Amino acid sequence: MNQSIKGRRIGILLFSVLAAALMIFTLPSQMVPAYAKGKTEVYATWKEYQKSGQASGTWNDVAAAMDQAFDKAQELFSAKDYDGAYKWINNAYYGYYETTGFERMAMGYIAGSRKTEVELQFASCKSVAKNKGTEEDFKKELDTLRSMIHHDANVLDGKSDANDSSDASATSSGAGQASASSGSSTSAATAAFVASFSIILREGFEAILIVGAMIAYLVKMAGEDNARRKKLLLPIYIGSVMGVVMSLVLAWLLNLLRLANSASQEVIEGITALTAVFVLYYVSNWMLSKSETEAWSSYIKSKAEQSSASNNTRALGFTAFLAVFREGAEVVLFFQPMLAGDNIHSVFMGFIIGCISLVFVYLAIHFLSLRIPIKPFFTFTSILMFVMSISFLGGGIKELIEGDVLPMTSPAWLQWIPSNDLMDVLGIYPTLQTLIPQLILLVITVVVYVKQTRKNHALHAQALAEHEAAEAKRIAEEKKAADEQLRKTIREVVEQVLAEKSGQQ
Repeated sequence: MNQSIKGRRIGILLFSVLAAALMIFTLPSQMVPAYAKGKTEVYATWKEYQKSGQASGTWNDVAAAMDQAFDKAQELFSAKDYDGAYKWINNAYYGYYETTGFERMAMGYIAGSRKTEVELQFASCKSVAKNKGTEEDFKKELDTLRSMIHHDANVLDGKSDANDSSDASATSSGAGQASASSGSSTSAATAAFVASFSIILREGFEAILIVGAMIAYLVKMAGEDNARRKKLLLPIYIGSVMGVVMSLVLAWLLNLLRLANSASQEVIEGITALTAVFVLYYVSNWMLSKSETEAWSSYIKSKAEQSSASNNTRALGFTAFLAVFREGAEVVLFFQPMLAGDNIHSVFMGFIIGCISLVFVYLAIHFLSLRIPIKPFFTFTSILMFVMSISFLGGGIKELIEGDVLPMTSPAWLQWIPSNDLMDVLGIYPTLQTLIPQLILLVITVVVYVKQTRKNHALHAQALAEHEAAEAKRIAEEKKAADEQLRKTIREVVEQVLAEKSGQQ
């Protein structure tokens, strides 16, 4: 009996020791994942973050989610995992900033240049990680990016004004406490309307400006010949319509291939913009070469000019296609996350009013241009095309930087370049990768302009000399004809007098 009890006690003791041993060996394996996950699990995309059940109703919630990605990037950078830090900065950009519509809302509601400011700050963070910079530099760039994100989130949530920088040091803990009050809902609807209106007006304005200027140019070339006018304008209309169609196709393909809001989208936009640079620059030089001859001679009516115009309208049509295509695909992708929100009515209202405004912009360009004298108009159009080529060059290279194709170098001595809507439209950014090609293009343009101006002056002098020679010839011929007429008249009078004398005899 006693042995039985003793055996039972030994069995219980052995079982307890075995259980304790199992707990000792299994606890680390159970605790390590929980510890490794850190206090909070980090999600690579906004969709994953939403599925986790965390707060996701305000822009401050988006900023808080991005903070977790930033924290992960900082943690990996501190551990010398530079590639991992680079990846998580990209996750914050493509997985959150673009897919949520944060980028578009900030661009439309705060300022058109705000999108570029934040994008370049993302690029600065990635540049430090890629170049394996110091932890101090990475933290400095990352903190700047955080403050920009939280500032914009507070503005979009109606918690502060766009010019208020007092919230720049907002933390993720404070950001997650935003409430969905009726006031913030009204502010969100207003923000959605303003963003929608601003985006369609801003993106469409560049295309309308280029297409409208080219149409007005060809209308002036055609003069009163309606048949020729229709023939010249047809490629422009076809190019514009094809640009709209291909914009929709590209947006559909990017979504189908899951490439929307990714580096691939940035690369496609960059290549399209750089292609447009070559065509715009060609068209600019062509228009400049015609400005003097159109003003000082009658080449416009000659067969050679008609042939030249017919051939070059193909280039103009391609330019119209690229201008519309570049902006169109971006607009479609811009509106997709906005239409997935709660303020669809405001988005549609902003879009419709923006489109109506663009119609008036086109009509103003068209009718005002018809009242401008030929030479100033052609010169202005040429300058406009050149400015747009500079803009597209800077914008295209910036897209390639964002798509991780090119590095970004932004030294401190370039920070004097202001960040505003004008600089953004002109494609001028504080980076060597964009400024150096733009300066090269500017130098080439100055050389071409000087040569073309001399050529135009020579053509002007030649046309003037030909005109003077023709005028002198006309005067000589008129004088000769008058002399002949005078001699004829004198001869007739003499003959008449002689006839009268003969009759009297």
